[in-house]
Amino acid sequence: MAASLYIVVEGVDPGFDIFVNGRALARNEDALERLAERLMVSPLLSFFSADENSMALLMEQGTEHSDWVSHLPKPQWFDPHDGLRTVRALMSFLSTTPAALGSETQPVLDELAEYERVLRKTAERRLRWHLSVSWR
Repeated sequence: MAASLYIVVEGVDPGFDIFVNGRALARNEDALERLAERLMVSPLLSFFSADENSMALLMEQGTEHSDWVSHLPKPQWFDPHDGLRTVRALMSFLSTTPAALGSETQPVLDELAEYERVLRKTAERRLRWHLSVSWR
């Protein structure tokens, strides 16, 4: 099963496409977390939040007793400027150090550019966001 880190924007319809691939970011999360710490920015997973919708697949596949859903914390929402700080720091470093992630550097840069686009639009509309994980 492949994981994907995707962006959830607060509200029903933010008025723009929020699709991001997120597979390369998920595959390289450990290295990106270490890099973010080195660059003194928040790691991507610090913006993670789970809610009933993001846990739907797990609920469908994994349990007979779904009463645990009522114990999920309310989703956390983050300022897009904080996410942009992390994404832009990672992009800047990886653009100038292409060997940092080997053959994964370009796919990670491509996905970070998708994140930057979505977070910039989220900030322009004064919305909040969080990351979620999908397994396929």
